Amino acid sequence: MKQGTALLEVLRNWQEAYRLRWKRRRLLWRSFRSRHQLECVSDRTEVIPKNPILCFATMRDEMLRLPYYLDHYRCSGVSHFFIVVNDSSDGTEEYLKQQSDVSVWTTDASYRESRFGVDWLTWLQIKYGDGAWCLTADADEILVYPYSEQRSLRDLTEWLDQVGAPAFGALMLDMYPRGAIGDQEYSPGDDPFETLNWFDGEGYTWERLARYRLISIRGGPRKRLFFKDNPDHAPHLHKVPLIRWSRRYAYISSAHIVLPRHLNSVFDAREQLPTGVFLHSKFLGEVIQKSVEEKQRKQHFTHSGRYQSYYNRLIENPDLWCKSSQAYEGWEQLESLGLMTRGKWD
Repeated sequence: MKQGTALLEVLRNWQEAYRLRWKRRRLLWRSFRSRHQLECVSDRTEVIPKNPILCFATMRDEMLRLPYYLDHYRCSGVSHFFIVVNDSSDGTEEYLKQQSDVSVWTTDASYRESRFGVDWLTWLQIKYGDGAWCLTADADEILVYPYSEQRSLRDLTEWLDQVGAPAFGALMLDMYPRGAIGDQEYSPGDDPFETLNWFDGEGYTWERLARYRLISIRGGPRKRLFFKDNPDHAPHLHKVPLIRWSRRYAYISSAHIVLPRHLNSVFDAREQLPTGVFLHSKFLGEVIQKSVEEKQRKQHFTHSGRYQSYYNRLIENPDLWCKSSQAYEGWEQLESLGLMTRGKWD
């Protein structure tokens, strides 16, 4: 009886692996077709050095964040940026075209129908990222990791190579001010986390999802305030943003889930791998006007109907701070709270 049960389990696992392999092939084919939607307006790939660390992002109207974003990742060790500018009108494209380490593509195609930009970025990763360490980071995501004040992404990726780890995980941590979000001042180039210097230090849930061999993480102010009645609708916070890329790889949903699924084991404590945190600057004051726009565009979420009340609350200029909020102090604080770990990296 036990032998029959074991054989049945092996068969189920084989069938699931087979289905996911075909799913990955379909995603890669989608990405290949999406290349026709992209127009390269600034190709500086000839300056990419050997053994680079590459950064990929899709952006729309991000001039407020761009100067700090680029400076941060340059200082962290990124060699070159691949940016897709989607239907932007605030000077983002013009600014990026002036940067010597940025290659730029533009498109007016639907962000939602491109799987929120994933199809476009996967095509660029296939073409330029095969074999390289590739970081996928939105304009409002600033990566911190163990020893990030002293060690570069190069140090991190060299260690990951040494231990045979092909990927690195990061929890997306929503940062916010004390006081109404629309009442805070911020200028391009400033550190956004001097304005958004608070976060939820507790209240996170970690759930293992067997199909993709990942740990799903939810929490933070969006779950606490906007989705408290429907916590399963709160945004996922787990990401696999840094991968030693292969042209056979494909993200399923943003950088939250990737195939092959062994890459998703980055949060498994048994692996004893370091993990990081994306400091998320979504709640700068401009989020109010952007919420008005996105409520109409309906381009940002798979189930956009669930997020109408979320946008309504943001438009009301809320104060996300609460008595249990914690002021940000650095990566060691985040490790002490269990939001990141150094694993075996010392």
